Amino acid sequence: MTHSAIQVRQAVILAGGNATRLRPYTDRVPKALVDVGGKPILDHQLAWLAAEGIEHAVVSCGYRADALQRHLLGRTLPLEVTVVVEERRLGRGGGLKHAARALPMAAEPWLALNGDVVTRFSLAGLADRHADSGAAATLGIAALRSPYGIVDVGPDGRIQGFDAAPVLPHRVNAGVHLFAPETTALLPDLGDHESVTFPRLAAQGRLAAYEIDGYWRAIDSAKDLQEANRELKHLEWAA
Repeated sequence: MTHSAIQVRQAVILAGGNATRLRPYTDRVPKALVDVGGKPILDHQLAWLAAEGIEHAVVSCGYRADALQRHLLGRTLPLEVTVVVEERRLGRGGGLKHAARALPMAAEPWLALNGDVVTRFSLAGLADRHADSGAAATLGIAALRSPYGIVDVGPDGRIQGFDAAPVLPHRVNAGVHLFAPETTALLPDLGDHESVTFPRLAAQGRLAAYEIDGYWRAIDSAKDLQEANRELKHLEWAA
């Protein structure tokens, strides 16, 4: 764990979606419990958060909440965990706001993490960027890797080569956000913060970005799952 100008001690993991694009892996469990590299996504996340100094995580769940609660029950966890259940679908922004109400330190910043993200990087860098920017929220961003092979065509129209999965000159929202405590009230009660809150903050100049400088992978499809399993075989922390 490294230190920063501001201390981030709490997090929300958003694990309430139906995960239809990962079926049949999610027929009986939520996406957060899909096995990647020998352990559920959620277990990777909790281990990373604890290693970075997070003391309390609130897990927001909906689909197959019973399976997630059983998974956590009676286990020795690396940090304190509270589970909140969406009784009705609130959308991602509503789910975050609902879960944030259960955070133990309402006056402190908090991390939000999508339930399908496996990542490892220093939260101190994200926290420093957030503190320096004075933003209401700071978004982790990651390089966009093309899901398709790229064909390199020369000026004469002849193919010169191929690139199986190149990194493109664009960045994507990595599903890892750091919120100032007062930003919780700006999240929608129902709906998606990425289409409501974030564009408003960006227009006001109150949304900062931090490029993730470590491992990052969103598990959104069977192909993502296969690639993550291959990658994690070679990473010591994933063992």
